[in-house]
Amino acid sequence: MSGIQKTALVLAIIGAINWGLIGFFRFDLVAFIFNGQAAAMSRLIYALVGLAGLYAISILLKPKEELGRDHEVEPQR
Repeated sequence: MSGIQKTALVLAIIGAINWGLIGFFRFDLVAFIFNGQAAAMSRLIYALVGLAGLYAISILLKPKEELGRDHEVEPQR
């Protein structure tokens, strides 16, 4: 798995945890850490999580064989 894929998955997990906190406890961790939902840093985090979620769709749709390879492997003879 490439670095960008791992980063996208970490951001998607952060977003999922934040949504879980909002759903169960009405607590927005990102807004709490960065001084409200309208703060520039909060909006940046929300945007990055959204982009990571969109990118994660491409990871989901990749064939299983491609996910395990980070580089091209020469066929064995």
